[in-house]
Amino acid sequence: MIRTRAADDRADPVSLIFGSCRDATPDATGDRLPPDALDAFARRLMADPQRADLRPDLIVLLGDQVYADQPSAKVRHLLRHRRANGHAGPTDQVGSFDEYTKLYLESWHDPEVRWLLSTVPSAMIFDDHEIIDDWNTSVSWRADIARQPWWAERIAAGLASYWVYQHLGNLGPAELAADPLYQKVTTVDDATELLHDFGRAVDAASGLPVEFRARRGPHPGGRAGQPLQPGADPRPSCDAARRRVELVRRSGARRLRPPGRRLVAAVAHAAGDPPPRGVERAQGRLAVTARRGPRREDPPRVRSRALGGVHPVVRRARRAVPAARRGPAERAGERVGAGDAFAAPASISVLSGDVHHSYVARAFFGAPTSTPVMQLTCSPVHNQVPAFMRPFMRLSWSGTVARAVRSLARAAGVRKPGWTWSRLAGPYFGNAVSTLRLAGRQATVRVEGTDRNGDLFEVATVEYPG
Repeated sequence: MIRTRAADDRADPVSLIFGSCRDATPDATGDRLPPDALDAFARRLMADPQRADLRPDLIVLLGDQVYADQPSAKVRHLLRHRRANGHAGPTDQVGSFDEYTKLYLESWHDPEVRWLLSTVPSAMIFDDHEIIDDWNTSVSWRADIARQPWWAERIAAGLASYWVYQHLGNLGPAELAADPLYQKVTTVDDATELLHDFGRAVDAASGLPVEFRARRGPHPGGRAGQPLQPGADPRPSCDAARRRVELVRRSGARRLRPPGRRLVAAVAHAAGDPPPRGVERAQGRLAVTARRGPRREDPPRVRSRALGGVHPVVRRARRAVPAARRGPAERAGERVGAGDAFAAPASISVLSGDVHHSYVARAFFGAPTSTPVMQLTCSPVHNQVPAFMRPFMRLSWSGTVARAVRSLARAAGVRKPGWTWSRLAGPYFGNAVSTLRLAGRQATVRVEGTDRNGDLFEVATVEYPG
């Protein structure tokens, strides 16, 4: 059963569920992970499908829908068989479009999840594990990975499979009709080369300076005449029940070269464009969907006189601990904190994942603002943090550690941000799914985890300030 909204739904509440990092189901992988939160949410809806208040208007999956670099035992068995028969690629990671299809089949063949995706609208972005861990962390990383003989095929296949399995579902009929790549793919017998050319073009663009990319011509996956956007993301946005959702893929939209290295090169509406129609309607509110939590400015590069460049140890450290770069929450917050006209929304919600724990935080700008900027992080949907790491992650939330890190940042010449973050709930380390509910100018976020029986329970509920 597919429920639709009324023609005039401006007075109706809007809700969306979100989360990231979903490993394949245990019966397919053999992993002993805690129960799947998305699976649990689907079962709750299936148990009482007539209750409209339980059904969200949108599912937003924030990345790591599949793990190309950490496949299940079942897929690894397939890869060993293919490598033994002459198929090129890494022995323990996928390397071709055909192998990517096995990942998506395994991840979404779960009956409850298939039912959920078939009855509730969804929007998806992808993160590093759909390609490879720490994807695009630095210029040196790109140079090193390019030396791998299997990488060219891997990156083209990964981006092409994202376009097929995730991006197309974000587009409505009119947007599909205007998409030149979609039109070409649907009019040829074999679209393999078209999709590989698309993947190669997107990856090539992500390694160029942002200023040059903007002049490179039409986007291979965008609307006719649309310029190539920073990060080469295929127009990642959608309207959800009169609210605008901006999808910002972190890994493919980075500015890697100094000066001004950034986690995300640009966020359209958070960068000063006129508010979208979702903001202007129904006392609307803007939901900016990002990939990571609050970040600091990128630290200066550490050079070695002997080597005349960045020391290899420093390079490895920067990759192991992702470099601090300004994200969309910070740039949106700057405009709100400065009293910019962009502060028209009732609130700004930054939906994040990836960090394998869930929390709610609010930004403070030193002076009262009418628009609260909230960081809503939900991760993982189905994975887990090793037990030995949890105490260190909890410690990282302490005020003492935060003050020490700020002191180190100042000593390194990092600019002090014009705001601070205050944690309102969390951290929670179990599998979870979160719900953001918007009713007029009011908003509430609820984080739910899974118990041993695979049922959902409330972890925290936070009401936005009025």
